[in-house]
Amino acid sequence: MKILIDLLVRLFSKPASIEPEPVITNEIVVAKPKTNITTGRKAIGGVAAASVIAAATVFIAQWEGLRLVAYDDGGGVWTICYGHTKGVKRGDVATKQQCLDWLQEDIAEHSAGMRQCATVPYKENEEIAHLSLTFNIGVAAYCGSSALRKHNAGDPDAGCELMKLWNKDNGIVIPGLVNRRAAEEALCKKG
Repeated sequence: MKILIDLLVRLFSKPASIEPEPVITNEIVVAKPKTNITTGRKAIGGVAAASVIAAATVFIAQWEGLRLVAYDDGGGVWTICYGHTKGVKRGDVATKQQCLDWLQEDIAEHSAGMRQCATVPYKENEEIAHLSLTFNIGVAAYCGSSALRKHNAGDPDAGCELMKLWNKDNGIVIPGLVNRRAAEEALCKKG
């Protein structure tokens, strides 16, 4: 757990790229919450608690799978480890520890982005499930999703159910995504 906390402190010790004006809290620099343009409410902002990041790491890793050698994801994006893409090029090789470190960094970044769009706080399991969805589809797609809209409208169960709509790749239903969305929905509904 100390490694995770040290990682989060390192990751957020400089201003987040989401907002140029940081707010410092508990020695971690996080983006100042934005106002949701649809609802006019303040985003919850910040980054998930270390326990949520740790649980999300375990949950997401099982779906992403571990690859220690860089590969083309099929869409021309070089990827390594648990879906890490930043700076990855053909021929790159990573250790399991590097992969875990990158996964935790990537999850924390997705958490910060996701929380810029959320105006209603998540319960712990809801946050882990929504974070898994965000990690898989990207912050921009998540922020425009009906799952988030329902959550922000105060209907978290409907938000959980709408996760299952994100089960396609290039318009084709992918069995692995169907299974992942079912697991996210089940976790999300536990609150």
